[in-house]
Amino acid sequence: MKKKLLAALAVAPLVALLAGCAGAASEGPAAGTDGDAIKIGVVGASDPYWAVYTEAAAAEGIEVEIVDFAQYPQVNPALAAGEVDLNQFQHIVYLAEYNEASAENLAPIGATAIYPIALYSSEYSDVDDIVAGDTVAVPDDDSNQARALVLLQSNGLIELTDGGTIYSSIADVDEKTSKVKVTALEASLTASSLPDVAAAVINNDFAEKAGLKFEDAIATDDATDPKALPYANIFVARDEDKNNETFLKLVEIYQTTQKVQDGVLAVSGDTAVMLTTPVADLVESVAGIQAEIQAAE
Repeated sequence: MKKKLLAALAVAPLVALLAGCAGAASEGPAAGTDGDAIKIGVVGASDPYWAVYTEAAAAEGIEVEIVDFAQYPQVNPALAAGEVDLNQFQHIVYLAEYNEASAENLAPIGATAIYPIALYSSEYSDVDDIVAGDTVAVPDDDSNQARALVLLQSNGLIELTDGGTIYSSIADVDEKTSKVKVTALEASLTASSLPDVAAAVINNDFAEKAGLKFEDAIATDDATDPKALPYANIFVARDEDKNNETFLKLVEIYQTTQKVQDGVLAVSGDTAVMLTTPVADLVESVAGIQAEIQAAE
């Protein structure tokens, strides 16, 4: 990971089965059971399954408030600052990069799903039709950008000098041997860029909000690949709350409530791969990626 990318993330604006967990619950009364709602930060609070989720939590005696954020970089700082109690919007790679860049120690406490990332175009119906010299947009945040670039390489649109890893950046695009030019945009803007570029790699949640049909994607990566674990989406807490019994119960409710699971699948266009990965595996993956980042500095 390039130092300048980590520095950029560091100054971002503030704005599984449970058997994998270890340790005792946090001291004191469990949050959400003494009249205070547990605030969960998300990107996409309007997705219908969140209302189903809050109802399922209420049925278990836990009051939940879903707090919406417009952009990814706002959510982890809000959690670190105590503005929310949990968040659920990011995958393992994103969390690892944030922790390293910010010197925080936010912790994964449960898996939700892996979502494929996809290439869309309003001009072409087949990736092979994209013309040499065309411009393709990718997300500008480090982890999603790397994933997008690997997708472009696997479809013959670019060549990456590093071969394609979870740390690839636009700087690794070999312009002489690549078919297309690549431009980076804030993830929430990639969908609206489609009229201006040949194609764009768009995150699953932003594709849905833009009214794009998942079946219209001209290329996707494989969310079922065992190597895709670093892109597993997760519930995240502050380190001191990682064993909070109520928080862990909220993960269980998400993973075992069929209407919630069905809602997530519906919003993803049935592309999500639902997960109950042991928390120990998530923690190990985050730690491994952070170690690789440190070694590359």
